Amino acid sequence: MTELEPSNEQLFCARVSIQGKVQGVGFRYFTMQQAQQWEIQGWIRNRVDGTVEAVFEGTRSQLEQILAWCQEGSPTAQVNQVNVTWENPSQLQGFKQRPTV
Repeated sequence: MTELEPSNEQLFCARVSIQGKVQGVGFRYFTMQQAQQWEIQGWIRNRVDGTVEAVFEGTRSQLEQILAWCQEGSPTAQVNQVNVTWENPSQLQGFKQRPTV
């Protein structure tokens, strides 16, 4: 396979809720950088309840990387809990920040 051919690996989708000191500490920005670096598709946003919500789409190994990263978070974040719900992938394109809900 050449580098330009798409991977045949199966795509997975994880909806994630991150609790702790995760707002106002660059968590979304750093997560977006990691997702883009690892070529993960999806989005991330703050929620009014103080949590951060994200949807990640990628291969199993890509999602293992980003989920492990979410356990630690940005340098000044303090992650208490990460909840993951597995969903069917919807072929998201790119990785974006969404408005707070």
